[in-house]
Amino acid sequence: MSGAAIFWPMIAHVALVFGVYGLMAVRRKQAVDAGNARLSQFRENRDEPVESLFVRNNLANQFELPVLFHVCCLALQASGGVGAIVLVLAWFFVVSRYVHAAIHVTTNRIRHRQPTFIAGFLALAAMWAALAVHIA
Repeated sequence: MSGAAIFWPMIAHVALVFGVYGLMAVRRKQAVDAGNARLSQFRENRDEPVESLFVRNNLANQFELPVLFHVCCLALQASGGVGAIVLVLAWFFVVSRYVHAAIHVTTNRIRHRQPTFIAGFLALAAMWAALAVHIA
């Protein structure tokens, strides 16, 4: 199995981030067009309109736990630790991020979002454990 396969889940996550950026632009434009926000509000991001608040929060979330995902993927690839189990965990993490983002930018129901976050968190923890075992 090629260690480069680990880059595909990373690319899929980056695609999610670009998608969330696009959604935020659309939601902000809708808020401005509806008269609920002014363009000047976005200069310092102090008063995010309701229409785009969940999206902005999700975008920030994509640069928290996922940073550890990308670092782990790079470490696994560099150390030759990419295997089938790690790839399944990586894809599971990314799918959990897509589901989490979909919930976050729509209903934002914690009772649905939290289990999805925890599932991804556990998959990432298992990836780090796999890295530790591999380099031990």
